[in-house]
Amino acid sequence: MAVLKWINLALLVLYPVSWSAPLMRAGLLPLFGLSEISVLTGLQALWDTDILLALIVTVFALVAPYMKTIGLALVQFRLLSRRALPTLSLMGKLAMADVFLIALYITVVKGIGVGRIETAWGLYLFTACILTSLVISLVETRHTSD
Repeated sequence: MAVLKWINLALLVLYPVSWSAPLMRAGLLPLFGLSEISVLTGLQALWDTDILLALIVTVFALVAPYMKTIGLALVQFRLLSRRALPTLSLMGKLAMADVFLIALYITVVKGIGVGRIETAWGLYLFTACILTSLVISLVETRHTSD
């Protein structure tokens, strides 16, 4: 269980890295260069066009996973009751919804064929962070029920 504590603490560093890492490269035509899009640059663009959507994405992509990781660390170090685990698990599922939406957008854009889009390493890092957090949460919940 001690290893899970360190992995969870590593997520506190890896999440901000994944937010600034390129999720995808997109361009209108194959002849022109592709622009890199990260969670943070996507949010910046949303703040200029749709504030409500920007708030929703901010909660799903930044706040929910980070607060869940902090909450899980507090549970692991016995600074927060284990009764908080179901709420923390829900926060992780909200964060997973963001990864699903990104994957859906990539699929739709590729299917339309108007532009060109390539997934980048940041999408895999962001997804790995969220899945790792979900696994840690599941293990912690099972540990409670034993």
